[in-house]
Amino acid sequence: MTYGYGTEQEQYPWELYLVSIQLAEDDFQILGCFPVMSQLRPHLDQAKFVEQVRYQMKEGYQLAFFQVEGKTLAVAGFRISTCLASGRFLYIDDLVVDKLKRSQGYGQKLFQWLIEYARKNNCEHLSLDSGVQRFEAHRFYLMQHMSITSHHFSIEL
Repeated sequence: MTYGYGTEQEQYPWELYLVSIQLAEDDFQILGCFPVMSQLRPHLDQAKFVEQVRYQMKEGYQLAFFQVEGKTLAVAGFRISTCLASGRFLYIDDLVVDKLKRSQGYGQKLFQWLIEYARKNNCEHLSLDSGVQRFEAHRFYLMQHMSITSHHFSIEL
């Protein structure tokens, strides 16, 4: 999805440039997401990244990326699923903006793209989990009108 040239120069100067949000489909596009994704997931190994993403894609994972003039600035990993509690929903596994480009509207634009993608795919909800230490992310999600609806519990096996 290409957004073209914008008109809100004062608010989002990047809209003066060619921008696009698209799904990573080939290995080159997937690998191009690694520098930004690794900022959120530093444990990932670049040499195994494409293989890991391809494996997850077999289970429904998708990788969307936001580019400005061919440079990836934000990435979202997500899946669509159905459960008894929520019906059909889009779950965001990963959402990250390049640390040098945060608070410039990229995350908001990618988040809105995810909402529209969920609507087009007949989802009733969009949800995500966020680490308790990620205060800036929590502020962002609340500004996107998300609600804190549950606690997530886990145990290592």
